[in-house]
Amino acid sequence: MCIASVTVSTAEKESFFSRLRNIFHLKKKEEEKKTMTTTTITTAATTNSCVSSSNKGELERVFTYFDENGDGKVSPTELRRCMKAVGGEVTVEEAEMAVRLSDSDGDGLLGLEDFTKLMEGMEEERNKESELMGAFGMYEMEGYITPKSLKMMLSRLGESTSIDKCKVMIRRFDLNGDGVLSFDEFKIMMTS
Repeated sequence: MCIASVTVSTAEKESFFSRLRNIFHLKKKEEEKKTMTTTTITTAATTNSCVSSSNKGELERVFTYFDENGDGKVSPTELRRCMKAVGGEVTVEEAEMAVRLSDSDGDGLLGLEDFTKLMEGMEEERNKESELMGAFGMYEMEGYITPKSLKMMLSRLGESTSIDKCKVMIRRFDLNGDGVLSFDEFKIMMTS
């Protein structure tokens, strides 16, 4: 397999890991709601929980599940196929990017150690996003940060300001021009 060297921006990397993390995270939530015990859903939940508990045996089982041909490596094709089996859609390019970003020996495949790093990266990304969601929740009203909700929170923090100044603050990061900040816009604001 020949994979060309491609420069990947930090934003692309974060976007990919966010999508990949969401696929596993959503499957875990589904399992908690439905308490189904099918192999694919259990595998998705295991992938998410094994990294956080650092249980190497669990991670090895997930790795073995992804390694369909038993060669001790996970290819982009195997990664994509297994992601699809657990309910996630990953494009060919995204699967190749995941392998490229985590492949330590340059063979275009993920060994167990590379796979572990990929899962740990997803867990780190999930923790960061969870913290941001908590912060967003302090400011938002009805799913968005409005000038009014921003003013109220700033007042609680001892910062008195006008609605007009809050509108100016929001406008800086309001990418779609709707006058409020969505979680994605808030995330950009907090990470820039």
